Amino acid sequence: MVLSNFIQFNLLFYSFIAGIFTGILFDIYRVMRGLEVPNKFIGFIEDLLFWILTAIIIFIFLLYSNDAIMGIYVYLFIGIGVYIYIKLLSKKLMYIEVKMMRGLARIIRIIFKLMVYPFRLLFDYFLVKDKNKE
Repeated sequence: MVLSNFIQFNLLFYSFIAGIFTGILFDIYRVMRGLEVPNKFIGFIEDLLFWILTAIIIFIFLLYSNDAIMGIYVYLFIGIGVYIYIKLLSKKLMYIEVKMMRGLARIIRIIFKLMVYPFRLLFDYFLVKDKNKE
């Protein structure tokens, strides 16, 4: 099947973007996973699940962008996109990702404390009330 130049350019462009997106997902995974893995088996399972999820996401992205036409050049441009992302953008964006994760964790913690607070008040009220009866 012969593809026009425009389709070939789109194919390579979206493959390159998929590579950059894979690099971003990898950085998010590194931030979420942290530096230490308590068990090699757990680390293997985490890595396996990450790469399966990434493969599914990239396949869906390529399916929508270029009808999932796969060739060696698609894999090559995905690899080039990952390499360029890791070499040029990873450190800067990882710093931003760490800040965002900390901010998100802080927001989740605040929301959780706000949701639990009424129950703690009730618990403390009934606990103190029961102690006063004794």
